[in-house]
Amino acid sequence: MKVVALNWRDMRHPEAGGAEVHIHEILSHLVRWGHEATEITSGFPGCSREDEIDGVSIVRGGRWFNANFVLPAIARRYMKKHPCDVVLEDINKLPFFMPLYTKVPVVGVIPHLFGTTVFREAGWLTGAYVLFMERFIPSVFRRNRFIAISPSTADDLVSRGIGRDRVDVVLCGLDHSTYRDLGLERFERPTIVHLGRLRKYKSVEIAMRAMKVVRKRIPDARLAIIGDGPFRPALEEEAARLESGDSIEFLGHMKAPELVRYLNRAHLLFNPSPKEGWGLTVVEANACGVPVVASDRPGLRDSVIAGSTGFLVPYGDATAFGEKAADILGDAELWRRMSGNSLERVKELTWERCARETERILLEAVSRR
Repeated sequence: MKVVALNWRDMRHPEAGGAEVHIHEILSHLVRWGHEATEITSGFPGCSREDEIDGVSIVRGGRWFNANFVLPAIARRYMKKHPCDVVLEDINKLPFFMPLYTKVPVVGVIPHLFGTTVFREAGWLTGAYVLFMERFIPSVFRRNRFIAISPSTADDLVSRGIGRDRVDVVLCGLDHSTYRDLGLERFERPTIVHLGRLRKYKSVEIAMRAMKVVRKRIPDARLAIIGDGPFRPALEEEAARLESGDSIEFLGHMKAPELVRYLNRAHLLFNPSPKEGWGLTVVEANACGVPVVASDRPGLRDSVIAGSTGFLVPYGDATAFGEKAADILGDAELWRRMSGNSLERVKELTWERCARETERILLEAVSRR
C-alpha cells in the first residue's frame, strides 16, 4: 500500500507537537510493515525541501500561514508522478480538503476541531476564518471515513452531521521506551506540573490561580510550568500579580530524558485546557506514575479516568482544581492508588496498536475504491 499523508508540520519542525508525533508513528510503523509512506508538510527556516525520517519520505513546501492552500497543490503534483493508493489527511487547525484534489480514497484524521474555542487563542478575523472553513468539512468529506483520536472528537464530528458509521475511534499510543516509571524517589516538596506549549488557549493561568487554594492546605506545594511559547511573558506577569513567590516556577522547555526524570519525581499534573483532542500530556504523566487533575472537557474526559487516574473538574474553576489537588497530595493512600492505576492504564496505549488499527481502516478504504 502506498500512502500519502498531509500534515501541517513534520517531526523535524521546531514547533512539532502531539499531532506530529501521532502521524509520524503511524507512518513509520506502516513503513516498517512493508508499506510506502510520504508525508507532505510545510517548511520552516533552514529546512530542506525533501527529507526522510524513519523511512518516511518528507516533501516540504510553503509555510504555516499558507499550508492549507499550498500543500494540496503539492500533493496533487506529487501523486501524478507517484501514484498512491490512499491519502491520509490530518485535519488539524485547517482542513486541506483533499477530496477536491484527488479521486484516490481520502481518510481524515482528526485530533480535534476548534469550534468556538479558537477565539481563546486567535483574533476575531482568524477565528471566524477557521470556523468558516470547518463548516465545509461535512460536505467536502461527505463520502469519506474519519479517524478520531478520542470518543469526544467522534461525538463532535457526529454533532456536525457526519454519520457515526463513517467515524472510527483510534486512541493514540505512547512511547513506552521513553515515558516510563524509573523508580525514582518523589521530590520532598509536593510538586504539581503543567506540561505543554505556553499558548493563551491552554488556560495555564487557571492552574496558577489554583495554587493559592492548594497552599492553604499544603503550604509547601509548588507548580512547575514546563514548556515554552508565546504566552510565557504574560504568564510570568500573572505570577507576579498573584504574588506567587516560590510556589510557581517556569522551567522552560525540557528534552525528553530530563522531562521524564522530572515527571518521575513529581506528584501531580494539571491540565486546565478548555479542549483537547486526547490529552497526550495526561498519559505521558500517567506512564511516570503521576495522577492528573484536568478540566472536564472534550478529550480530557477521555484521557483521564475520573476517580481512578485523577479527577475532572469544571473548566475555569481554579478553586475546584486546587481542592482536588490538595485532596490527592494530602492523602498518601489516595495518591498511591491513583499512581498505580495510572501505570496500569497506559499499558494498553501503544503506537503499534494505534498503527495497526489505522492500517486496517486504510486497507478497507483502498478495497472499497
